Order: sequence, then C-alpha cells, then structure tokens
Amino acid sequence: MPRAELPDSARCVIIGGGVGGTSLAYHLAQLGWDEVVLLERSQLTSGSTFHSAGLVGQLRGSVSLTKMMMHSVDLYRRLADESEFDPGWVECGGIRLASSEQRMEELRRQAGWAKTFGLPLELISAAEAQEMFPLMSTEGVLGAAWLPTDGYLDPSQLTYALADGARRGGCQIFTNTRVTGIEVRDGCVRGVQTDLGDVAAEVVVNAGGMFGAEIGRMAGVRVPLLPMSHQYLVTQPLDAVREARSRLVPDSGTNLNHERGHLPTLRDPDLLVYWREDGDGLVMGGYERDSAPAFMPAGTGRVEAIPPDFNGRLLEEDWERFEEITENSRRRVPAMNEITVTKLINGPEAFTPDNEFCLGESEVAGFFVCCGFCAHGLAGAGGIGKALAEWIVDGEPSLDLWHMDIRRFGSQYRSPAYTHARIEENYETYYDIRYPNHERSAGRPLRLSPVNAWHREHGAAFGEKSGWERVNWFESNAEAGDETLRPRGWSAKHWSPAIGAEHRATREAVAIFDETSFAKLEIEGPGAAGYLEGLCDNRVARGVGQITYTQMLNSRGGIECDFTVARLAEDRFGVVTGTAFGNHDREWMRRHLPEGGGVRLADVTSQWACFGIWGPRTREVLAPLTPADLANESFPYMSVRETTVGNVPVRMLRVTYVGELGWEIYCPTEYGLGLWKTLWEAGQPHGIVAGGYRAIDSMRLEKGYRVWGADITPDETPYEGGVGFCVKLDKDGFVGKETLARAKADGPRTRLCCLTLADPRRVALGNEPVRIGGEVVGRVTTGGYGYTVERSIAYAYLPPDAAEPGTAVEVEIFGTWVPGEVAAEPLFDPRGERIRVS
Repeated sequence: MPRAELPDSARCVIIGGGVGGTSLAYHLAQLGWDEVVLLERSQLTSGSTFHSAGLVGQLRGSVSLTKMMMHSVDLYRRLADESEFDPGWVECGGIRLASSEQRMEELRRQAGWAKTFGLPLELISAAEAQEMFPLMSTEGVLGAAWLPTDGYLDPSQLTYALADGARRGGCQIFTNTRVTGIEVRDGCVRGVQTDLGDVAAEVVVNAGGMFGAEIGRMAGVRVPLLPMSHQYLVTQPLDAVREARSRLVPDSGTNLNHERGHLPTLRDPDLLVYWREDGDGLVMGGYERDSAPAFMPAGTGRVEAIPPDFNGRLLEEDWERFEEITENSRRRVPAMNEITVTKLINGPEAFTPDNEFCLGESEVAGFFVCCGFCAHGLAGAGGIGKALAEWIVDGEPSLDLWHMDIRRFGSQYRSPAYTHARIEENYETYYDIRYPNHERSAGRPLRLSPVNAWHREHGAAFGEKSGWERVNWFESNAEAGDETLRPRGWSAKHWSPAIGAEHRATREAVAIFDETSFAKLEIEGPGAAGYLEGLCDNRVARGVGQITYTQMLNSRGGIECDFTVARLAEDRFGVVTGTAFGNHDREWMRRHLPEGGGVRLADVTSQWACFGIWGPRTREVLAPLTPADLANESFPYMSVRETTVGNVPVRMLRVTYVGELGWEIYCPTEYGLGLWKTLWEAGQPHGIVAGGYRAIDSMRLEKGYRVWGADITPDETPYEGGVGFCVKLDKDGFVGKETLARAKADGPRTRLCCLTLADPRRVALGNEPVRIGGEVVGRVTTGGYGYTVERSIAYAYLPPDAAEPGTAVEVEIFGTWVPGEVAAEPLFDPRGERIRVS
C-alpha cells in the first residue's frame, strides 16, 4: 500500500489485527471514535486467531469476566445481521462432565454461581448428557452441567465481521504494515513508527496477541505472557457424527433445548479434553500435563523469540506430546478410535501467569494492553473490546477489572524465567479443580520476610501472595485447636485446627503476626496534604501522628482503594494497603499526581518489616520494651509514634484488623528478625502465640472489616459497601464526590450485609447465591467461620429492603440451601470497647 495512505496522526492506534484488536476498534467506533487506525503486520487473523478452536463458554469465576463473556454472546448473535461476514455463531449449548465426586462438587458450585449471573445453567445426569451428545460414553460420569447459551463460531469470520463494523464506523485498517517502534516521551506515548511511515497518536493499544511482549518492549513495558504450544485435531467426516446429529431435535422433553442438528460442545476436564463438531467431523483438543513454550526451550531465562516471519503459520505437529490427550479422548468418545485425522493443529496461544487477560493502561500513559487471552479470547473478545473501549474513552473501566489489569503484576514478572515458570504451571493445571486457598508452587520461594527462617523452624504452613511467602498458620499450634470444628466439604481443604487456636489466643491473650508483605507507600512534598484530600473521601490531613481509614473513589463513586493513611509529618504521609493491592493503589495515585511536582510518591514496601501484635495482654508484653507511654491518653487508637522496642527503632501504629487492642510495629527490614525475637521472648510469660493470615481473616469477619476486591470493589459506593461512615461530603472536592452526593440522596442500590448461617459447619466461599422467599436476590462476597461467635459468617450484597437484621435468607452451598439470617454487625464487640481498652 502506498506510504501516503497512512495518516500522519490518529486519536488511537491499535497494533494487531486479531480478534482482540478488531473488537476494540469495533467498540471504539460504537462509542463515536472515528480517528482510529488499526495496523496489522500481515493479514487479519494471521496471529493466533485463525487457528483458535472457536469454543465459547460463558460461566467464569468472577462477576466481571462472566459479564464480559455474556456480552460476547449477545454480540455474536447479531453480527451476521450487521455485516456481510457471518461469524457462523452456533448456539448449540455446552456440556461439562464430572467424572469424580470432587468435580461434581465443582459443578454444583458453578450452578450456584450461574444463578447469581442470570445464566440458565442446569445440572443434568450422565444419561441426559449422552442424549444430547450421543457419541459419548457415560462410563465413570457422575453428572454434568448444561448451559444452553454456549456455542462456537468461526474465529476468522468473527474477526472480519468486527473489522467490517469498525471500518463502517470510521476506523482505517492497514494490513502488511509492521510497527517498528513506539515513541514514548515524558512518560507518555506519542505515536508509532512503521515500515510505511510514522503515525502520531495520544493512545496506542498493544493488541499483538502472541507478539504482545515484543510490542510492549518497544515502549519499555513488560507484558508478562508466553506463547504456549496448544494442539487440537480435526477429523474427517464420521458416520457416527452424522447419525448423532440426525437424531437431535429441539425440546426433547428434558427441557434441554438446543439447535436442531448440532452437537453441543463437550468438555471433560477430568480427562483434560474438549470437543466440538466440525461439520460432520469433530474438533478435539486439550491441555497436556507436559506443556511446551511455542518458541523457546523450557526453563531458560531468555525473552520470547518469535520468528519475525511467523505470520499465518502453525508449529510442527507434536503427536508424542498429544498422546495423553488422544488416549483420554477415546475413553470418553469411543468413535475417536475410528477417526481419520485431517490435521493436527499446533498453534501458539499467548498465556499469562494467572490465566487472566492482560488489559488496561500500562505505566506509560496512553499505552494500553489488550492481549494475553489464554486460549479463551474468542469467548471473551466481544466483552474485552467493549470494556477496553470504555476504559480508553472514559479514563477508567466500567467494571471491576483489577484481576485482568496489567498493573496487577509485580516487578518479579520482569524476569522471563519467573514468568515462564508460572505460565507453564498454569497451563499444565488448566483443568484442575481450584480449591479455596489453593497455593501455587512455581517460582517459590521468592520474596521473604526477614523472619522467614524462624517461621520455617516453628512449623509454618506458608501461602504466597504477590510473590511473598506468608504464614497461613503454624501447624505447631494445631494440637491446641479443635479438630471437631473442621468445616464440611471444600472449606476443609487447606484447613487446620491451628487456625482456631491462633484466633482464640489473640482474643484471650496475645498473638503476633508477620505482616511484612503489606504494601507501604509514602507521599511527601509541600502539596502532599492537598493532593491526598483531593483523592480521599475521608479527611486525612489531620494532625501529625493521626491515622485515618479512608477510601479513594472513581468517578462513578466506586471504591478504587481502601487503606489507612498516617500523617507522619506536615508534608509526609504513609499509606498501608493490602499485599495484593500495592501496585493498584500506587498506580491509581500516580495517575492523579499533580503536574509540576510538589508531590512525590514512593513504594517503600521492601524498606519496612511489619509485625502485628494484638490481644488483651499486648500492653503487658510491650510496656517493658519501649519508652513510649502506651496508655490511651498518650497513645490513643488510630495514632502513630516513632519510638523504640528493645534495641530497635520502630514506628508504632495503634490500628487493628482483628478487633483487639494492639499495634502494628514497623522497623527497617534489617532489624526485623531481632524485633520479632524480642517480641516473642517478651511474650512468653503472657502466653504469646505466633499466628497466620487465616486467623486474621476469621477475626476480621467477626468484626465486619471489609476486603477490597471482594466485599468492596470499584462497582460499589462506600454507602453500599458499609463504609459510608468514612465519607466527608462537607470537605472540599474529591474524586467521585458529586456522584457520591447524588448516590446518597438517591439511596443505595444494594447493601453489603452480614449473614449468619444455621449450620456452623457449612462455610460459604464466595459467589454463592442468596435467596429470600425463594427468589435469588444477591451473592456472597466472602465467608468463613468465626471461632469466637461460633457461627458460619458470610457477607453478601442484598436489596436495601432486605437488609434489616433478622431477615431470613438461604445460601446455596454446593447445591444445598442453607438457612440463615441477616445479622446486625459487627458480630463481635459491636461498641469497639476491646480496641480502645485502657
């Protein structure tokens, strides 16, 4: 194409002509952006899109992702009427089999999720599954889940249809145009260089699929993904398929409707295999336990090395690695013994370390990422394009997308070796059941507290978060626990009686917790106070030495951050937030930094060790160790002091996340082991116990303390999430204030409520449906067992008129509706007397 055809500038440049890039262009056009240029290095769909198996399943583990999948299906249903390119959407339904009792439990749990999302998923018998997919054997099958609105489509035709809609909306698409560089100046993207000329742009989107990491490097951005070799085969037509399709009719009397003549998609995760029809043949693929990166040997530290001419190509067939999948497929579908293979497709698919999409604005302003689709990009493409287009146009997403946000990845993912280890583990366990509190093993241990060796010597059971090794509990405390409190079902996985013992020790005496992994930020400069007041809904610029619990909001009034702010000096503030939220909160604040300086933001997480010490005997432990006066009058709740403990210089914050008297004590990391040992030895006469994060979680549930990302998210206001007491609408303007004022006047759309269940051994895990009077009205956000109140506790969003204490509810836990009621919160120490005890 002539050089002159490329415009000199555009409002947005999209790099990549696969299904992600074209969907984004389509949705930007729908929002009125017509100065959009899409650049494709070869032809549309020539990356990973063209060899996708094309399955579309909607039910996922989060509200936002499921909504995105449902939007995709809504879009695919109508695209054939909008465009001359028919994506071939076949709404044949989808079946997921359970060949073990554990998998059947998973399906029961997913059936509960589906109720909260409005998806018509049903649990069916093995015989009913076989009626719809006659080729399958029912041997070993205990049951199945059936979702009639799932289906499949043609990936290339979908891409052409989206591109057609984008063009009609004003987008210009240039194929055979290779991006050779991305201009970044003063921390902002300025445009792209191509082999056909330069294009200036205020927004550049990396929709490069498997080339996403390579494109990111052009802008100085690490995109943690790896193209993995993913295989499936296509058979020649089979008489067995023809016969099966001819027998299928709508509404067979089992209320399991499907399109006439189409087999549903079929997944057998216990056998690692999936199927869909292909005319009168079959497509069959799966996820091998022996994975392989597409373009590099496993275990090396090199960056991805994709050949520059790898366009519209496949990898070499690897029958040896596919043998396990082939053998498993014959067990479930005996006709696989009779097939003639047309082709074994071995194509590179870009995977991320956690099997979630990689979306959003990077640390380079204006440079967005839209890749890492993890082999379910066809299912999500419609929703991905919509969500990212809204993000670009409005400056923030319309849904809670943190678990897909590129900023969720910490600096450890700059390492290709670490990234690859996590991705390979993720791929090889793709179909594994994810039990609550499941821990991954790849790349561990990595980030260690200075007390890590002590923990190991004392029987710690470790978990991992954001690369940190963290104590879940100390198994050495298990003997002091109560085995009869073991919850039923999945909640008993990764559980120990030590959790209850550590909980009770905190309530009754004193316990110490290693919270070094907490993310810690410092904001300083002459404009620091005004800057924070402009972001926080609470009044944080209080006197030096005071601590404030607050939120930061988006323009919709939703909760973007939830943390404490300590005023350390007139021009310096400290923020402490959750381990997994440090990147998010730092980036949210960084994007709102004032131009021209005056405010400096620093992540000081690694500089400080942090130990929480709580319980009614805490003062007795600390008083002999510190010159600080620990009385309420001189060291009140929600205040901070610089002092010493033993020989260690410390910063003591009188705060709690467990609802007991105590302090978080911070010291420079090199003093951490010495401080821990000092506290431990001083606590021996007072019955001190070392505890872990699982005990903290059980205590915070009893106190009604919220978890950001679950109980409160960017989708709910403080009034809806039960933290409206923080909001100071009488202070000067802050982000989200006007929306929040309107929301308060209109009243909450929903309310987070505390529920207690009649059966204390039934524990909710999250996303379970809640019904009142037989009608599903909400979903659980978090749940657990309260060892002091001796109740199973769940938090759930309910309609405001159902939020009154005493309202009878039911929560579906693995297919059983467990009765309960809305409770007044907090359940423990409602007047907060233990926190402020003299």
